[in-house]
Amino acid sequence: MASPSRRLQTKPVITCFKSVLLIYTFIFWITGVILLAVGIWGKVSLENYFSLLNEKATNVPFVLIGTGTVIILLGTFGCFATCRASAWMLKLYAMFLTLIFLVELVAAIVGFVFRHEIKNSFKNNYDKALKQYNATGDYRSDAVDKIQNTLHCCGVTDYRDWKDTNYYSEKGFPKSCCKLEGCSPQRDADKVNNEGCFIKVMTIIESEMGVVAGISFGVACFQLIGISLAYCLSRAITNNQYEIV
Repeated sequence: MASPSRRLQTKPVITCFKSVLLIYTFIFWITGVILLAVGIWGKVSLENYFSLLNEKATNVPFVLIGTGTVIILLGTFGCFATCRASAWMLKLYAMFLTLIFLVELVAAIVGFVFRHEIKNSFKNNYDKALKQYNATGDYRSDAVDKIQNTLHCCGVTDYRDWKDTNYYSEKGFPKSCCKLEGCSPQRDADKVNNEGCFIKVMTIIESEMGVVAGISFGVACFQLIGISLAYCLSRAITNNQYEIV
């Protein structure tokens, strides 16, 4: 057992650890709120793009929302563990942080390895959505219309892609290809946008996903600090038998 004088000397050190860990936990909690907000924003803003990648891609915003929620709950637990100066709770906190870090690391590696497949998947699915376009409100046709309206584009590589579709042979170009609102393009190429959507969509996805990837990477690296702080404080409390007065 440590002597009273030694415990007295270690109190300022442990108090310092607690203060730093509390500040860290608060920041970590804020990152959870940010991830939650990014997930909600991705669901609202990028849903059309995700729906044309593949069925699994539409779950990406929900993954971010779930991760943000877990981080918020874990941050609350970490704050409670730090205030209580409980060694076993701090070890549990460090273990959860390590687990989340490993999951994020694996997800980042998988995303990096398969990043080129995203382009091919989107292009193939967008081309398939054009050929199956029926303007009746199914989610793929709706996604095509929203993308073409928003980005002022038409077709995959250009407007001529529509000429290979059943919809074009029956009704001509869809209204979402119009250069001006309210026009009826039918088969008149002068009234539709000439640029294709593929390059424009890829530019947006790369820029927006860069923001998501940057935030996720920052959160993952930030967790290493929390793991070290929680472990050091837990060890200091255990070794010196620190007690809250």
